[in-house]
Amino acid sequence: MDVSLRQLQVFRAVARHRSFSRAAEELVISQPAVSAQIKSLEQVLNVPLFQRTGRGVELTEAGRQLLPYAERMLDLLEEALTAVHELRAAQRGRVRVAASTTAGIYVVPKALGAFHRAYPGVELSLDVLNRYAVQQRLLAGDADLAIMGLIEDPQDLEIAQFLPNELVVIASPRHPLARRHRIPLEEIAREPFLVREIGSGTRSDTERIFAEAGFPLRVAMELRSNGAIKQAVAADLGVAVMPRDAIGLELETGRLVVLDVQGFPVRRWWSLVRRAGRPVSPAADALWHFLLQYRLQPH
Repeated sequence: MDVSLRQLQVFRAVARHRSFSRAAEELVISQPAVSAQIKSLEQVLNVPLFQRTGRGVELTEAGRQLLPYAERMLDLLEEALTAVHELRAAQRGRVRVAASTTAGIYVVPKALGAFHRAYPGVELSLDVLNRYAVQQRLLAGDADLAIMGLIEDPQDLEIAQFLPNELVVIASPRHPLARRHRIPLEEIAREPFLVREIGSGTRSDTERIFAEAGFPLRVAMELRSNGAIKQAVAADLGVAVMPRDAIGLELETGRLVVLDVQGFPVRRWWSLVRRAGRPVSPAADALWHFLLQYRLQPH
């Protein structure tokens, strides 16, 4: 049976307007062309679809039976064309990503690299900031999405769990506690701690962990980067709490060790974040959904 989509489009228009002339106006074709399409469809189906009345045309019983199927097929076609258009649109464009410091240096580049291989036509930018600045940039509309850790105020944000963020206590391999097992939290709290600046998610997590246990943190030095903290710890200036993601190379080379502290490692999560209820570009939406799938893959 050779029924064309064009015949169904014309049939739906006539059924909607109950008029050949008004259907022709909608479709921007001549009325004879409308009549020809309907006649051809009726010949293929071997049944009349319309009957003339004093006020125009009405659907026959066969026409009433056909209409919902025609509408479903045409709606499905429109959905398919929309999906293809959105896919093509997602192959182009620019996406602005903001990430908290640790995630931006050690986690996000690998994920963005995977996205770039799948969508090479999309231009990506990445700003690496502390978590307060990341959230401010997102809410101000200066970033399309963010990857960060601690989110204290989730209002106006859509948040999805991304990848695990495991916090560990690190020290120099020469540290007296380096070969100890099950070090009590109270004992490690007496060590000089090297911490990031106020506003760092890792610092906030560290302070919260020790405060909830009732042990004040002994801050010996404040540094503004994970790299500086790792160098200072390796130089025997103290211990630190750091995401495991940030110390892979140092552990492999033996410059740092993870201390066996009771209550550690502490498992947190990196989060995908974007503004709730705001329109996004096809490219930004493609990155969001790509990262949601990326988190399910082994890393």
